[in-house]
Amino acid sequence: MTDREQEKSLHTDDPALDPFEIAFLPAFREGRGSRAPFVNQHGIVIGDHQYESPDSPLSQWTVDTDPAVMAGDEWVHPFKDIGFTTTENREIFEEGLPPQEGNWSHPDKNAAYGMDEPHD
Repeated sequence: MTDREQEKSLHTDDPALDPFEIAFLPAFREGRGSRAPFVNQHGIVIGDHQYESPDSPLSQWTVDTDPAVMAGDEWVHPFKDIGFTTTENREIFEEGLPPQEGNWSHPDKNAAYGMDEPHD
């Protein structure tokens, strides 16, 4: 068994690990923040995977809801975000594989057009 396989085995065999938590390489563990769940400004516990709650903007969504209300670090746990469980993210954070380029590009559109211009 390689060192990496042994380290991964230690993390996956640990019963204290949340099923959504992945075995980050040491380089990705530094400065991530606490592993404990936290309560954001909307009263939603982030890190226990109960994002669906009566107090969540997601549960009160209407055509008038600004999607920005669900954006930002207050909705993402540094170790237990469910997005980390995707194959691509596991390859990046557990195996150190670089992200694939071009997945979200628009070859015929400049998505950054106007970004260098002053805004109100």
